[in-house]
Amino acid sequence: MDIKIIAVGKIKEKFYKEAIDEYLKRMQAYNRLEIIEVADEMAAETLSEKELEQVKEKEGERILGKISKEDYVVSLEIPGKQMDSIEFAKFIENEMAEGFGRNLVFIIGGSNGLAKEVSQRSNKKLSFGKMTYPHQLMRVILTEQIYRAYRIINGHPYHK
Repeated sequence: MDIKIIAVGKIKEKFYKEAIDEYLKRMQAYNRLEIIEVADEMAAETLSEKELEQVKEKEGERILGKISKEDYVVSLEIPGKQMDSIEFAKFIENEMAEGFGRNLVFIIGGSNGLAKEVSQRSNKKLSFGKMTYPHQLMRVILTEQIYRAYRIINGHPYHK
């Protein structure tokens, strides 16, 4: 089972890239983790509700184009299920055992959120709390938590 993160937009900040690259390098000891970036839709700061939905729909089409029907999809959404690191590790471990032959795909939307079509396609909705994070930072956090989950699964120290 490969793990993929599909995220809207490119990371421009060097410090985010370096952190992500470090966790991707560490993950090589455990499993394949791939980050797929899809283009974000250019949008003005102030949008009507209709324009906002159109932006999310266009980004959503790009996201859905990267998902196969066999993939198990986890969308990151504020109203999703919250887990601690051990619960998250158990979720990944269960998916490894039950999801033979399919990929585990995490979705991080753009700054305007996720299209409802993406949310509807997801098999699970995951929340990292009620706070809003920059989507670039969310990539770092998710990558680190996936790495931490594999440390837990393999009985390695994970609190450091």
